[in-house]
Amino acid sequence: MTHPSFDSTLLPQFSNIKPSNIAPTFQGLLNANRQKIKDLLSQPEPYTWNNIVQPLEEMSDELNKIWSPITHLHAVMESDDLRKAYNATLPLMTAYHTELSQSEKLFHAISSIANHTEFATLNPAQRKIIENDIRDFKLAGASLSADKKTRLAELQQKLSQLTTLFSENLMDATHAWTLHLTDSNMLEGLPAQAIQLAVSNAKQRNLEGYILTLDFPSYSTALKFLRNRDLRKTLYEAYSTRASDQGPNAGKWDNTTVMNDILNVRHEIAHLTGYPNFAEYSLATKMAKTPDEVLQFLQDLLIRSKPIAEKEYKEVATLAETLDGITTLEAWDMAYYSEKLRESTFNFSQEDLRIYFPIDHVMQGMFTLVNKLYGITIKKEEGIDVWHPSVQFYSIYDDQNELRGGFYTDLYARPRKRDGAWMDECRVRRKINGNKIQYPVAYLTCNFMPPVNDNPALLTHDDVLTLFHEFGHCLHHLLTKVDYPSVAGINGIPWDAVEFPSQFMENYCWEKEPLSIIAAHYQTGAPLPDDLYQKMMQSKYFQAGLQMVRQIEFSLFDFRLHLEYDAKKPHFIQTVLNQARHETSVVPIPAFNRFQHSFSHIFAGGYAAGYYSYKWAEVLSSDAYAKFEENGIFDHNTGRSFLKNILETGGVRDPMTAFIAFRGREPTIDALLQQSGIVSDENLY
Repeated sequence: MTHPSFDSTLLPQFSNIKPSNIAPTFQGLLNANRQKIKDLLSQPEPYTWNNIVQPLEEMSDELNKIWSPITHLHAVMESDDLRKAYNATLPLMTAYHTELSQSEKLFHAISSIANHTEFATLNPAQRKIIENDIRDFKLAGASLSADKKTRLAELQQKLSQLTTLFSENLMDATHAWTLHLTDSNMLEGLPAQAIQLAVSNAKQRNLEGYILTLDFPSYSTALKFLRNRDLRKTLYEAYSTRASDQGPNAGKWDNTTVMNDILNVRHEIAHLTGYPNFAEYSLATKMAKTPDEVLQFLQDLLIRSKPIAEKEYKEVATLAETLDGITTLEAWDMAYYSEKLRESTFNFSQEDLRIYFPIDHVMQGMFTLVNKLYGITIKKEEGIDVWHPSVQFYSIYDDQNELRGGFYTDLYARPRKRDGAWMDECRVRRKINGNKIQYPVAYLTCNFMPPVNDNPALLTHDDVLTLFHEFGHCLHHLLTKVDYPSVAGINGIPWDAVEFPSQFMENYCWEKEPLSIIAAHYQTGAPLPDDLYQKMMQSKYFQAGLQMVRQIEFSLFDFRLHLEYDAKKPHFIQTVLNQARHETSVVPIPAFNRFQHSFSHIFAGGYAAGYYSYKWAEVLSSDAYAKFEENGIFDHNTGRSFLKNILETGGVRDPMTAFIAFRGREPTIDALLQQSGIVSDENLY
């Protein structure tokens, strides 16, 4: 079946973006919007959906369509000029959004619709938007006195600048440090592809030998496989002290004050808007409603998983002593001897799988898989304006051959690109002029080890899980049937439910039938051998307890940081982290470790007082996948039900209501414990 080409004129023209034009352009746009809003509010009452809310939705979307490529480039293709332009424009955007969210006139106008007979005649999406707007006006302090509003505006401005500074400090610190080696013997144990990358890194800097960097593909592979213990310590110390007061660049790009200021600002924002702390302020827009509900959830997981984690740690420590006489297992030894334990227990390493996961084959296999699940087809588009030569664009069509959206992929690590993996919005679905659809577009960003020489990029199984996770976010954004931007796709969804569709997709990376589609030897095309698949499956629950307690540690640290914040307590952040580690961690952490200084999720992302969302949403995703296991992982009716009840509904329907519509009941924690290997005090392997 042929598909029409995606209209590239509907996409950003990245090559035309000039840093010098950004701030003046936005100043003009924002002033024009202010005048439009003034005109809207000068209309005679009654206010209606058509004369106030719909124009605001359209204005907001048009502005976001211009701002989105700027923020994206700031994350993936930064330059000094772009950073300056972004930082000059950010205060303008923050001030504008604060003005809107604090406008008593707008608050009155939208509230009046909720209290009018028209409200009952609106469709569910329209009603949800109005309800969310009223809630958000209250959270933004629209009812506050003038002096408190002024203070709140100052705080919002400061917060946006601080979170940006945190992210920029981390990026600068990550890319400023490299390890130059000339003796190949120092690289003993490192896989061939990692050595090739180290050679390539050196050549790019006009150096002989090898360069190891703190980009995660380089760093994590080195920690797992480098035989040289001193080198592992050097790398670990550099990585775990980025942007802090410790390590090789101590004091440079230091996020210590930035983090304290961020917490202080958030706490004051919560107080001004009537909440005792930022954790409770945050829960106003989440599925979980009380701090006790979150803490009890995490404690329940901890009780079940910590005994397993303790046993797993002892196994690693015993192996390190047996192999190399190491009596004190250090943090920089953990990944190395864990990998040795995996190899000795299962005769298997993550690196064994790389040759079966060439990235292009994995991508095409992933597209085939979602075609089987939902009937959708994905087509690569040519001639699209992109920001880097490795970026590609794909369009997506449903089983009626109707266009549903498109997405960019930017998959490889490089300098001046933010670390990690994420999905973000480029365009949101919207109905224009009553019938024309503005199709949603997403950015799918990863930081995999890039192709070296003439070989394709080869992924580990963990990389494949990451790719499927982010693609799950993309599907959630792209397959929406909601035509109103603020509740379309992932918009309007409580943060502790937004990871549900992404985590759901990861399950398919473990099943034999999907793996027969996504895995093939990069040279011969041979399928993943059955004995290797069996080893991979046997190792599925390897260190499941350690992985679980690590996520609980991060979640407890984040939540208590915002729940118990006290500016008067010295070294508050480190103290809370130490307490969370004492309660959860079984791996000793050196005193110089400054993990918190690079915890972007909570200090520069949307996960403040919400990192627990990963585990909370995993309850939903595990239980949902259990239905596929019951009915068949590619069962047509189950797939279409998931599409209809979860992926297409956007933020209109309450997540619990949507889940029950799909599953027939509320979720239980049992499926998560089963899929995580946390079902008893015994490991499953």
